[in-house]
Amino acid sequence: MLDIPVMGVNAPKEHQRVIRQLTTGLAVLFTEGRIPYEPFPEVMVDESQTSPTPDVLLFDNQSHQNVVIVEVSGKAAAKKDFSKVMEICDQYEIAEGFVYDYISKKWRKYKYGVGEIINVPSFCESIGYDLNTFLS
Repeated sequence: MLDIPVMGVNAPKEHQRVIRQLTTGLAVLFTEGRIPYEPFPEVMVDESQTSPTPDVLLFDNQSHQNVVIVEVSGKAAAKKDFSKVMEICDQYEIAEGFVYDYISKKWRKYKYGVGEIINVPSFCESIGYDLNTFLS
């Protein structure tokens, strides 16, 4: 039997499916010029140093600013991930942060300088689209 090291990534298919659906839908809008920010899956918030890597990041290529981050979680991790999103938004001055729990199909939203947004938590003000519409 081969001794193969265990890779430390927790990426179930449903988790990856949601990331793909979000980045694909957002990439189409970006390519068509309907949103100003380019979507990236799993890239560092700060490329100059080791930093958090949200599941989806919307980046403003003109101002070189991160505008929106999205974390995709299962039910057990959603609360912890929302705390992490709040911290990242505050530390890096990111306008909006979202957590999507793919098990309960619920969104949570954090707005920098405001706090948690309860009303329509899947609506991204930065681009004017409801992120939930990209999910099937």
